[in-house]
Amino acid sequence: ILIAGGTGTLGMRLVHLLTARGLMVRVMTRVPARAQNLRGELVEVVAGDVRDPRAVERAAAGSRTIVSAIQGFAGTDPAGPQAVDRMGNANLIQAAQKGSVEHFVLVSVQGAAPDHPMELARMKHAAEQQLITSGLAWTIVRPTAFMEVWGTLVGEPLLKTGKTRIFGRGNNPINFVSVQDVAHFVELAVVDPALRGELVEVGGPENLTMRQVAQTFEAVSGRAGKTTHVPLPMMRLMSVLMRPVNPRLAGQIRAGIVMDTHDMTFDPSETVRRYPSIRLTSLAEVVRRDYAG
Repeated sequence: ILIAGGTGTLGMRLVHLLTARGLMVRVMTRVPARAQNLRGELVEVVAGDVRDPRAVERAAAGSRTIVSAIQGFAGTDPAGPQAVDRMGNANLIQAAQKGSVEHFVLVSVQGAAPDHPMELARMKHAAEQQLITSGLAWTIVRPTAFMEVWGTLVGEPLLKTGKTRIFGRGNNPINFVSVQDVAHFVELAVVDPALRGELVEVGGPENLTMRQVAQTFEAVSGRAGKTTHVPLPMMRLMSVLMRPVNPRLAGQIRAGIVMDTHDMTFDPSETVRRYPSIRLTSLAEVVRRDYAG
C-alpha cells in the first residue's frame, strides 16, 4: 500500500492503523527524516515529491493500493493546492493507471466543488473528477476541517501563552472532525471492498465557532485566556496586498475569510448510520487526549 503524504497529520496515523493489521506500507515523503518513527518491518520509506511524475512512478511500482493523503492547503505546503492537490494527484492517478494498482483512495475535502471559494476545494474536486473517470477502482473520503490542525492554531496558544488570535469574527459554525477518526475511515476504505466506488462524507459530531473552539480549550484545561480578533475588512485588504509579494500568506488569509463567512456546517447523522463501527470524537475529548494532559 503506497501512502502519499504518509508523514502528514493524517498519513502517520494511517500508517500505524494499517501496519497494526499486518499490512505492508510504503510511505512516500519529500523529507524521509520525518518518517524515522514510522520505520519498521512493515514500513518502507521512499523519498519523492508528488509533483515529480518519475518519482511517483518509482514509488507506485508494485503497489496494489494507493492512498493519497497529500494536501497543499495554504500554510501546510509552500507549493500550494494547484501544484499538490491538482497536479500531484494527477501524477499519482496516472502512475496508478500505468501500474498494477487495483484501488485508489483519495482523501479530498468536504464541499469540494469547481466553484468553491477556497482553492483547496476546487483543486480537490478536479482530482476527484480525474479519479472517477480514470477507469481505476476508487474510494473518495471527504472530511471536514481537522480538529487537531485548528486546535493547534487556536487552542494550543491559549494553553502555552494565555492568549490566542482568531482571524475574523469567529462566530461562524464550522464542522471539525478528529484526524484520528478520518484515519479510521480511510483504513476502512482500504480494507473493505464494499467501499469501492463510494464517496464517503466524514464530519465530526458538532459544529463549533472558532470562539467555541477557544472556549472548549479553556473549559477542559481549566485555564482562562484572552482572545483577540483580526477584523474581516483588514483580512480582505491584506489578502489583496499580499498576493504579489507573499501568495502563500495571501492564500491563508483568503481561506480564513471563507471559513468565517461561508456555510461550513455538516450533519454527521448519515455517516453515523452508515458506519456505526467508527465512533466520532468530540473536540473536548481531543483536547483532553492531546493537549490538556
